[in-house]
Amino acid sequence: MNEYVRTRTTILCVIGGLLLSANMANASWFHRREKLVWVENFDRRNGAQLDPAVWTYEEGGNGWGNKELEVYCAYDSSKVPCDPAKPNAFVGDDGYLHIVARKTPGGQYTSARLLTKNLKTFRYGRFEARIRIPSGQGMWPAFWLLGEDIDTAKWPACGELDVMENIGKEPDTIHGSIHGKGFPGPTVGTTIRLPDSTPFAARFHTFGMIWRPGSIAYYVDDPKKPYAVDTPRALPAGAVWPFDSRRFFLLLNLAIGGGWPGNPDQSSVFPSEMLVDYVKVWELR
Repeated sequence: MNEYVRTRTTILCVIGGLLLSANMANASWFHRREKLVWVENFDRRNGAQLDPAVWTYEEGGNGWGNKELEVYCAYDSSKVPCDPAKPNAFVGDDGYLHIVARKTPGGQYTSARLLTKNLKTFRYGRFEARIRIPSGQGMWPAFWLLGEDIDTAKWPACGELDVMENIGKEPDTIHGSIHGKGFPGPTVGTTIRLPDSTPFAARFHTFGMIWRPGSIAYYVDDPKKPYAVDTPRALPAGAVWPFDSRRFFLLLNLAIGGGWPGNPDQSSVFPSEMLVDYVKVWELR
């Protein structure tokens, strides 16, 4: 889910080293001791904004390189079309972070993108968020990370880790992918589907990543059963693996429309919410 330059059409790729065997997935590599080092439980209540010491807001709407339709709004922004009386990101009485996609009376779309840039960054560990994604044509929820040096190294050299992306027209499918110099597009990515075409929006799921030197593993609900493991061997010739040389910050957002998911249609419902129960990070021992 890149805010800079990308044409998104994720392809299931089986390249040498991209997917390890089921035996590897159950090996001790995934069972090392770990220590919980950071938790965001969104324990503020009554429509409160997020902790400003941890989270900041992307603002504006320029398509973000993906031809998206939304304008991203800060919590109390009154810049048109944002409405401080109807925030696009807030912590509700239920203890969940609500990221809300809205359609204004004038036909514009607003949403929110939250990030820990310049506030909280990480290198290696297990990362997990418990999320209930929205459903509907044109919805594009994501949980992802970008290299902290994006302003200087630029995308894609800074690296991007897409822990969870879903597009509304694929309700039973989650995409996990990596991006960097020499592999900016859909070359290194894969998907996981729920059985019997069950939509992910039907309930909360945990979306996670196990990030170790030289490897990125993605899972849904069970960290002992990753559905993909990406390594430098999966990269095309001449590509640069950027994930061992910098720290990364977190992002949570709900995009609307764009070249990959397609735009909302008459079946799309607004407002539509992405609910986040928690975000956790463990240090691997």
